[in-house]
Parts: sequence; C-alpha cells; structure tokens
Amino acid sequence: MFLTAALAALTLGSLGPADDGRSFINDLAHLDWNSAGCAMLGGIVWNFANIFLTAAIAIAGMSVGFPIGGGLGWIGGIIFNYLLVIIAGLHYPGNQALLWIGVVIIIIAIYLCAKAYGKLSNVQKKTPTKGIVLAVISGIGLIFFYGLVVKSLDPMYVSGGTGSLTPYSGIFFFALGVLISTPIFNTFVMRHPFEGSKTSMKDYFAGSSRTHLIGMLGGLIWMGGMVISFMGSSAANPAISYALSNAAPIVAMIWGVWVWKEFKGAPQGTMPLIGAMFLLFIAGLVLITMSNG
Repeated sequence: MFLTAALAALTLGSLGPADDGRSFINDLAHLDWNSAGCAMLGGIVWNFANIFLTAAIAIAGMSVGFPIGGGLGWIGGIIFNYLLVIIAGLHYPGNQALLWIGVVIIIIAIYLCAKAYGKLSNVQKKTPTKGIVLAVISGIGLIFFYGLVVKSLDPMYVSGGTGSLTPYSGIFFFALGVLISTPIFNTFVMRHPFEGSKTSMKDYFAGSSRTHLIGMLGGLIWMGGMVISFMGSSAANPAISYALSNAAPIVAMIWGVWVWKEFKGAPQGTMPLIGAMFLLFIAGLVLITMSNG
C-alpha cells in the first residue's frame, strides 16, 4: 500500500503543467504537519478497523464481516463525509434527495444481504457472536478514515477539506500511517489473538512467496482504488466519492456467491433475497452517482 501511494505521488502527483496545482515534492517542502498528521490518523484508524474486519471474517465468515462491518462503515461514512461539507459552511454540491434515497436503498440491500446469510447460518447452526462484535467495531472505524484524509486536503481540491495537502500527498501520509501502525497492531494481535493460539514473526516468514505476493497484490489493488477515488475528488464531493469507492459489500457478495460458492446448499428462498439485494445495490449506486452536482 505504501509503495503504491509513494509511486502515485512521485508520478501522477508530480507531473503536468505547474499551473495545474502543487507537485508532491513542493507539498513536502512546505509541509503542514497538522494536515499530514490528520491524514496519518486516517491511516491508523483504517488499519485498526481493517484488522478487526479481517478477524470478523476469519471467525464468522463474509456473512458477518461485510454486511455488518463493511455495511455499517459504508453508510456511516457517507453520512460523516456529507457532514464534513455542511460543517465547513459549504452548500452541498448535489441533489440531496437522490443521495439519501440511494442510501436508504443500500441500507435495505445490506439488510437483505444479512438476512440471506442469516438463513445460511441457521442451516449451519452457528451464531458467531464474537464475529458480530468485531465487525461492529470495524464498521465504526471505517466510518471515519476517509473523512480524516479529506480534512487533511486543501479545500481548493475537495469540498470539506480544511488542510493544505494535495490529494496525492494526503494519500501518501494516509499510507504512511498504515505502515507505521502495522507493526504495533499486528504484534499485539499476534500475541493476543481473537481466536486460536499465539503466533510470531517466524510464522509470518514461514509463508510461501505466493502467499506473500497475493497479500501484496491486495494492497496494490486497494491503494490503487484509493488513489483513483481522490483523483476525482474535485469532480465528486466526499460523500459520493466515499459511497462509490467503498462499495465493498456488493463486491464481497459477488465473490461469496460466484467464486467461493458460499450459498451452495442454502435453504429455499435464499437466492431470491440475493437477487433482490444485487438489484438494490445497483439501483442505490446509480442514484448516488446521479446525485452528484
């Protein structure tokens, strides 16, 4: 994640005509540490939430991790980023009615997602209480990370920004926050695992090259999406950018249904719920996109 953010900052964030904005290097030369600290805090909060989300998935599966953790973070994040614009004293640049209708539709879709997985859990006869708690904690963290990065940015680049960084600089310091906090969070969780026995760095290095490369590819893909999201920050306000770039629950459901075959053997009536959920997710995303001013 950090290498991807750094590469984006040194290329996309440093090229182009000088009158198009500040370069990444110029931003570093006149760095406002309060803004950099806000972006780094966003990285730390995201990392904390992501570790809990991963633990929730490991304990209770995608059924709890994304409908509850990702869904809570998604809806809460849209509201939080909307409030950033309002608190900054700015007029919301878009159709608020379409935005909130889209949000309500997505809430219904998340409910159907959880209901479908609930049917599957009943068949498997397990109630993953610990996984639910971990997912809720994760969702609370996911609400705020994007908004903290937005606040670190210069308002000339994004509505609701109160800092002095360019989008590429903000993402770089976000990634730096993730990088710095990972040894702290991971070491603690390895010594005090949510489930199972303790692990050590020896176990980490025992992993195959293929396993490590898959993990690194995940980081590259995720950070690439983050970079693209903030590239369009001047065209779409933070609430819409967050809504479109953090639609993880629907992507997770696609993987769960068609790749991992999680619903194989699900009870009758489950698949219609899944079909309705997909249609509502798409409708909600279309309405949120249309709400952009």
